[in-house]
Amino acid sequence: MRWLHYYLRLLAAASLLLIAAGGLVTSTDSGLAVPDWPNTYGYFMFSFPFSKMVGGILYEHGHRLIASVVGLLTIGLAAWATRVEGRAWVRRLAWGALAAVVAQGLLGGITVIYLLPKPISISHAGLAQLFFALIVSLGVFTSTGWRTRYGRAQPLDDRILGRFAVIVPACVYGQILLGATMRHNDAGLAIPDFPLAFGRLLPPDWSLGIGLHFAHRLGAAAVTAAAVALIVRVFSRHRNRPELTRPAMLLGAVLLTQIGLGAWTVWSGLQVHINTAHVATGGLLWVISVALALRVHRAWFGDEESIRAADVVVNAAGAPRQARA
Repeated sequence: MRWLHYYLRLLAAASLLLIAAGGLVTSTDSGLAVPDWPNTYGYFMFSFPFSKMVGGILYEHGHRLIASVVGLLTIGLAAWATRVEGRAWVRRLAWGALAAVVAQGLLGGITVIYLLPKPISISHAGLAQLFFALIVSLGVFTSTGWRTRYGRAQPLDDRILGRFAVIVPACVYGQILLGATMRHNDAGLAIPDFPLAFGRLLPPDWSLGIGLHFAHRLGAAAVTAAAVALIVRVFSRHRNRPELTRPAMLLGAVLLTQIGLGAWTVWSGLQVHINTAHVATGGLLWVISVALALRVHRAWFGDEESIRAADVVVNAAGAPRQARA
């Protein structure tokens, strides 16, 4: 099980790289740099000459290659989890991840074939983040800390913390979707200054782009308020629980980074690498909040008996096959 957990770490890192590559494609307007799919200018994807990977083709074709690697790794995940994982619900999640990555590939193809329709492009971005969260969640479920309840017999009893732990990832994901909608409507600079809007607290004029951009700023404020409340609750009531304080500290650090990147994105006039870093950091903020929520609500997952049964089978047989939950 330990090696499956390490494999999931690798897959999570590859998924973050894929999200960053997708952000780079959007930031450079390279979505149609390769106009055909699944081939690349008539070549089989993996036989396309590296010498021709220049400009937007480099970004779009590189994105496809990374996506293919993530897809292959996810096939390996589903097969490996089926063989060694004793909890049926975890095995189902692994296969759900495979279904998600297949759907994501199809959405990517449809995006190209139908010339970047906005609803499909936004759905493509949203599903990528759901897949990322699913992989990170599987990493949490297969960790030693999760399997041992982080060394504590008693479940966490804090309703306020439990509510904040659910609210924060919900707000972050909503903000991600709003950001994707803004980006795919070319509204990243609809309000060209920050923190004010055209020198005022509220924009003097409104349009679709200005409305989306301003809503994204309001969403950032809501995420910040909810995340700060969650972090304060963790450190004021549960500072002796490192399985909560560590991700809470990381959440705060990534939140500050994301706020800075958001401001810098506007100040830089949507500089490509700053804009892409903002997208990737948003994904990190999302999965950290999900991981913290899972740890807070560990009691929802009553899988101790199936974990113990699986461990007994492994220790007795010395083989990877485990008891089925």
